[in-house]
Amino acid sequence: MPGVRVPFLVVATSSLVVALVSFRFIPLGIETAFPVLLANADTNRGVFMAHVIAASVALAVAVPQFLPALRVRRPSLHRMTGWIYVAAILIGGLSGGALAITAVPDRPVAGAGFGLLALAWLGVTGIALYLACTRQIALHRAWMIRSFALTFAAVTLRLQLPLFFAADLE
Repeated sequence: MPGVRVPFLVVATSSLVVALVSFRFIPLGIETAFPVLLANADTNRGVFMAHVIAASVALAVAVPQFLPALRVRRPSLHRMTGWIYVAAILIGGLSGGALAITAVPDRPVAGAGFGLLALAWLGVTGIALYLACTRQIALHRAWMIRSFALTFAAVTLRLQLPLFFAADLE
């Protein structure tokens, strides 16, 4: 891939790996796939599954959006995957916000953090969508980078979790 930089490859690969690993509940079942989150999964199973599926889809479809060749050569495909990304964030953000309210009553700071992340995710993506619809493409790109940075929080969280569990700070 000429012109593709190593940092993009690291971000793209880690995004796709986390998205795919998140679908491990399909062969394993939710209890085996998410043992740490089992209490939340039992209480809000539908909301939890909506969040896992939608956030994983957003993470996966975001990566190709950053390839200039897709935007230039296949603009209709770029728009279609963009709409999928926005729909996934709408579902993932609303379900993530709902989970943040109920998921961690004994950890209000974590709940507040996840709730604010959900609000930011929805708001930033909404601004980016508005800018695309009004053909303010340069601004749209800048806001979509912000949106993806919030989406990429799923990857950075998974990199941090082993450290938190090791330090018993989860």
